Amino acid sequence: MAEVAVETQGRDVIWYDRSLLTDVNARLFDPTWLHDIGYVTGHSRGRKAVWFLKYGEQDFVLRHYWRGGMAGRFIKDLYLRSAVPNSRAMREFSLLCWMHDEGLAVPRPVAARFRAAGLFYRADLLMQMIPNARPLADLLHDRALSEAEWMEAGAVIARMHSLGVDHSDLNCRNILFDRTGKFWLIDFDKCARRSRGAWTKHNLDRLERSFQKEKTEAAELRWSELDWGALLEGYRSERSNVQVQV
Repeated sequence: MAEVAVETQGRDVIWYDRSLLTDVNARLFDPTWLHDIGYVTGHSRGRKAVWFLKYGEQDFVLRHYWRGGMAGRFIKDLYLRSAVPNSRAMREFSLLCWMHDEGLAVPRPVAARFRAAGLFYRADLLMQMIPNARPLADLLHDRALSEAEWMEAGAVIARMHSLGVDHSDLNCRNILFDRTGKFWLIDFDKCARRSRGAWTKHNLDRLERSFQKEKTEAAELRWSELDWGALLEGYRSERSNVQVQV
């Protein structure tokens, strides 16, 4: 279970799990410093890049929060100032802590930072790395999943929904598959716990559209409507076996 501590360093408010970090420094959220000191082992590409770190004996992922949509063209990473617990990083940190303690297959959060910037703030999140895992969309370029694997993917989503977690951006790149055959759910920015409702179907519809989009862009993608049917079968079976929390 997470042992959350709070530390203020200048403009920064940092929440961290003391069971994973004995202390915390704001430089842990600075990719340039991390790279110079030799902690960075790699990074992803694109506007929303994440950095992979080796910190002592632990492997972490660092993510900076970037704005999307039209606003992101002008205000790349600034958010209107709010109470620290209501900020993007702290909300996701808290949700991940709770989900991890509930046994869901999600990254374990390590630390979150709120950095004041006048009327705005910036945010960062540090998580444990999921070893030897790939986005499902990338994996499907190399091989097909078995029916049992698709059913397990559906079951993992059902467990999340049974705990009342609305993943508002559920797509085939936010589901990881590791070398042990385990599925993981990632990227819970702007997600929340909710009472039961139509949002569960909206999550699934969004996921199906993401598969269809990937298939349109790469005809060789090893995904079909039969695979989607297997995922839904696993989802419904798990939902019928788990008591839904509201």
